[in-house]
Amino acid sequence: MNLEQELNEITGRMCGKNIAACTNAQLYNGVLQLVKKKMAAVPAITGDKKVYYISMEFLIGKLLSNNLINLGLYEELSSVLEENGKHLSDIEEEEPEPSLGNGGLGRLAACFLDSIATLGLPGDGIGLNYHFGLFRQVFEERLQKAEKNSWIEDYSWLNKTGTSFEVAFGDKKVTSVLYDIDVVGYQNGVNKLHLFDIRSVDESLVKEDITFDKTAVDKNLTLFLYPDDSDEAGNLLRIYQEYFMVSNAAQLILKEQKEKGNDLHALNEHVAIQINDTHPTMFIPELIRILTEQEGFSMEEAIQVVSRTCAYTNHTILAEALEKWPLAYIEKVVPQLVPIIRELNDRVAVKYKDPKVQIIDKDKKVHMAHIDIHYGYSVNGVAAIHTDILKESELNHFYKLYPEKFNNKTNGITFRRWLLSCNRELSAFLDQTIGEGYKKDAAELEKLLEKKEDQAVLDRIYEIKQEKKRELVSYIREKEGITLDPGSIFDIQVKRLHEYKRQQMNALYIIHKYLEIKGGRKPSAPITFIFGAKAAPAYVIAQDIIHLILVLSQIVNNDPEVSPYMKVVMVENYNVSYAEKLIPACDISEQISLASKEASGTGNMKFMLNGAVTLGTSDGANVEIHQLVGDDNIYMFGEKSDAVIAHYAKADYVSKDYYEKSPVIREAVDFIIGRQALAVGHKENLERLHKELLNKDWFMTLLDLEDYIRVKDQAFADYEDKQKWKKMMLVNIAKAGFFSSDRTIAEYNRDIWKL
Repeated sequence: MNLEQELNEITGRMCGKNIAACTNAQLYNGVLQLVKKKMAAVPAITGDKKVYYISMEFLIGKLLSNNLINLGLYEELSSVLEENGKHLSDIEEEEPEPSLGNGGLGRLAACFLDSIATLGLPGDGIGLNYHFGLFRQVFEERLQKAEKNSWIEDYSWLNKTGTSFEVAFGDKKVTSVLYDIDVVGYQNGVNKLHLFDIRSVDESLVKEDITFDKTAVDKNLTLFLYPDDSDEAGNLLRIYQEYFMVSNAAQLILKEQKEKGNDLHALNEHVAIQINDTHPTMFIPELIRILTEQEGFSMEEAIQVVSRTCAYTNHTILAEALEKWPLAYIEKVVPQLVPIIRELNDRVAVKYKDPKVQIIDKDKKVHMAHIDIHYGYSVNGVAAIHTDILKESELNHFYKLYPEKFNNKTNGITFRRWLLSCNRELSAFLDQTIGEGYKKDAAELEKLLEKKEDQAVLDRIYEIKQEKKRELVSYIREKEGITLDPGSIFDIQVKRLHEYKRQQMNALYIIHKYLEIKGGRKPSAPITFIFGAKAAPAYVIAQDIIHLILVLSQIVNNDPEVSPYMKVVMVENYNVSYAEKLIPACDISEQISLASKEASGTGNMKFMLNGAVTLGTSDGANVEIHQLVGDDNIYMFGEKSDAVIAHYAKADYVSKDYYEKSPVIREAVDFIIGRQALAVGHKENLERLHKELLNKDWFMTLLDLEDYIRVKDQAFADYEDKQKWKKMMLVNIAKAGFFSSDRTIAEYNRDIWKL
C-alpha cells in the first residue's frame, strides 16, 4: 500500500471521506495517525546503558513537520496532498502546540531528545504532562492577560502506556498515569518522552484566566507549568509538582532496570541521570530513600550508587534562579525526604566547614544545587563563558572542592527543525549548493564559505530572506492586524521577558529613534522592531515592560510623521510556532542581555543559522558566535562580564548617575512618564517602570544604553551596503554548524554519560 492509499484508508475509517473531501482539521487527524503508525514501525533504540533526561519542561513545539522530516516522508506526503488539492502547510496550521515548556530550558531539552535519537543513543526524557502549560498570552488595554492554554485533543501525539505509580506526600497519596510521546531521530530509531499525569486531575478547577485553588493538590498537580509562587500555597504546589515528577522518574527507572535483570548495586553501569537545572534535584534523595527503604541498601551504599549515577546541568548565573526551599516546606510536602536531606547535609558539614557549601543554611533553607553538586558526578555549564563564571565566581567554592566534576557543554539547537522545517527554501538552496551532508553533520555548512565571492549564491540567500520577510508580513497582518513593510530592516527580539534580557533597553532605543525622527533625522532605510515574549504572571516589572512596548507600538505606528520610517510590533502569545515564522525573516538578531547573566541562549543560534546578524553583548553563546564569525560579521557592544561582575561586587553602579550625565538617556527614560506615553498607557505601570530604571536598574540597562545606540545605528547604516550584508549573512549561516545539538549531545555522551 503506498502512502496515498494508506492515508485514504485512515481518513475513510475516521470520517468516511477520502483525502480530497476532508477538511484540513480532519486531514490533520488522519495524517497524525499515519505518522504515528510509521513511527511505531521504527525500531526502538537499545543498548547496555541508557540516559534519562529529567526536566521540568520540554518545549517540543508542533511535531508533525519535524517527525515527517526525520522519517524521510515530508516530500512524499507533501506531493500526495498537492495531488489531492491540499497543502501540507495548511495541515500543519491545524496542529495545536503542546504546552509543555516555556523558554530556552524547555526548548533545549526538546532539541536534546531529538539529537539523542538521531545519534542512535538510548535515552528518554522524563517530565510532566501539563494540561494548560504556562498560559496563553492575550493583550487587552496594552496589558498582558493570561488565559489557560488547552492543547490536549482526542487525537494527539500522546500514547497511553498503562503504567502508573503511587506517590505519597505528607498528607495524601496520589496515583500517576504515564503517557509517552515517541521521539524519532533523523534517519534513526525511536526513543520516548515520558510524561506523567495525575489520575485525579480536574481541569474544571480553572475558571476564568488562570486562577485556581492551589491547595487542591490531588486535582491541580499537572494543570500548569510553574504555578504562581508569590504566596506559600504556590511555593508548596511547586514542591508537590517537583516531587511528583522525580518520584515517578525514580520508580520508572528502577522498574525498567529490574525488568532488564540489572543489578541495582551497579546502577551507574546501566543508567545515567541528567538533572536539567535544579527542579529535578529531589530525585537524588528520593532514589536514596527507595534504595534504602525498599531495596535493602545501606545508606552508604545508596549514596555511593546515586552519586555515581546522577549528573547536573546548571543553566543560570542568577542567584534567584537557583532554587532554595525552606526546610519547613519540604517537611510539610514530603516529610519522608527530610531525614535523607539531613543525612546528606550532615555528611557535607563533617567534611567541609565553609557555610557557602552547606546544603541546609543557617536560615533552614535547602539549597537544591548544592545537593546536585555534592551528590552528582558531573556539573556542567552551557556556554564557555558561563562555565568559566561558574568556576571563577558563582560556584568557585565548589570548584575548589571538585575541579574534576566541572565541565562545559555549549548548548546547541536541532538545526534540522530550525532550517529544514522552518526555512525549506534555504535548506533546498543549500542542498544544491553544498550537498545534503550538512543534515547529518552540521559542520559541513562551512562548505558555504567557498561561495563567499559567488554573486549568484549571495543574491539567492538575500532573495530567500526577502521571501521569508514577505511571508512573515502576511502572517502578522492576519494574526495581529498590523501591516509591515517587507522592505524594511527586521530587528527582532524574541525570548522570555526578563529584566536581564533587557527588552527595556531595546524599548529605550525605540524611544530615542522616535524622538530623532520627530526632530527631523530620518533613517535612510525604514526599520521594523519586533518583540515576542511572555512575562511570568507574578513578575510585575516584566509585565510593565510589555506594557511600555505595547504603548510605544500604538504611539509609533499611529504617528503619520514617524510610521513610514519605523514600526513596532509585539506579537501575541509568542511560542515555537511563531518562532518558526519570525526567525527565518530576521535581519538583526537582538541578544542584548547584561554580560555575565545569560548562561547561553539558543535563539542567537537559530537566528544565525537563518542568516541573521547578531547585535549582542559579550554574554553566553554570543561570545562563541563572535569567535566563530569574527569581528566583521557581528555587532558587539556593552561592558564585558568581568567589569559587570566587579560592579556587583563593589555595589558601585548607580543608574541615576548615568541618567543625570547623559541628555540622550534622560530624554529616553523620561519619555516613559511623558505626556504622550501617559495618554495611551496606564500611569501606575509606566511610573513604576520609570522608578525602577532610575532607582534600581539591577541589570544595568543605562550602563550600556549609549553604546547600544551607537552600535545599533552602525548596524542599520551597514545594512544599506547590500553586498557587505549578503556576505555577513553567508558567513553566519556557514559558521552555525558548531551550534548543532548533535555536537552538544556527542560531547555529553563522550564526557558524562558514556553510553
